[in-house]
Amino acid sequence: MSADHSDTFRHHDSTHGSSEARDLVWLPIPPEDMDGLPDTLEYAHWDGGEDFPTDPARCAFYCVPYMKPPQVCTRPLPAMTNLRVVQTLTAGIDHIKPALADLAPGVRLCNARGVHDASTAELALTLILASLRGIPDFVRGQDAEEWRSGFRPALADKSVLIVGYGAIGSAIEDRLVPFECERVARVARSPRTTERGPVHPIDELPRLLPEADVVVLVTPLTEATRGLAGAEFLSLMKDGALLVNVSRGGVVDTKALLTELESGRLRAALDVTDPEPLPAGHPLWHAPRVLISPHVGGPTSAFLPRAKRLLRDQLHRYARGESLAHLVATTG
Repeated sequence: MSADHSDTFRHHDSTHGSSEARDLVWLPIPPEDMDGLPDTLEYAHWDGGEDFPTDPARCAFYCVPYMKPPQVCTRPLPAMTNLRVVQTLTAGIDHIKPALADLAPGVRLCNARGVHDASTAELALTLILASLRGIPDFVRGQDAEEWRSGFRPALADKSVLIVGYGAIGSAIEDRLVPFECERVARVARSPRTTERGPVHPIDELPRLLPEADVVVLVTPLTEATRGLAGAEFLSLMKDGALLVNVSRGGVVDTKALLTELESGRLRAALDVTDPEPLPAGHPLWHAPRVLISPHVGGPTSAFLPRAKRLLRDQLHRYARGESLAHLVATTG
């Protein structure tokens, strides 16, 4: 694509009268597949393809394509001179936030808090159980036609520490309840009290880490959390503890984790890595006692109905001039 953003685009005809009087919304889901959208807005479908569906300068509400590289998601932004809202379909915004610096003041960035709670919490539980019960070794044994029996740790009676206790962290705890854990401890940026107990501030990690059998990372990637699980953090985890990362790869110092894995002191289950995608030949692929899934916390059958509900709600709020949900930043 040329630097002047003179990308070709197809003309989009609104089915609701003149498009000139209506704010234009770019959606990564075909609007005809979504019921209940406000008819006071105009819609165009763009999911990261080469051609833009309309002149980007007309777009007022931009819903970012899901599971596309940052360079794809941010490509139309410089030409969106009338933009008012950027809506992601992810809870994390690190792939889009840097590009907002070049936008006009007043553009609102909203995330998809709540859309991925169920899927990500399910995966966190899957990774915990699979790692503790040795499922990867069973699969390798099946491939080799070997009966690999043995004694494995259970989740029952274990102490679990959730680092990043937001909506997804709370959903993970919901799913831990039936498993008879001895204790679930919670950590977030700021302390607070919940119905299940206290949420500790992040500066209490040195006290909490040595007590945990399982540490689940579900914090957003920010300057404060980049490399949070570094050498000191990992050294405070008890021998044999399991680190589960369903947040972002950059929250963990990969080199420090490799040191702990190769020593045999810790185990890990990682849905995200740094770098990502993990390149062929990277030592993390073959590190002992590590289970890797390819960043699949969100893309499940639970995604689409929840994404549609979020977008319908946001677009009705926008059309009525109301405050938007899940606002995380405003430019300028």
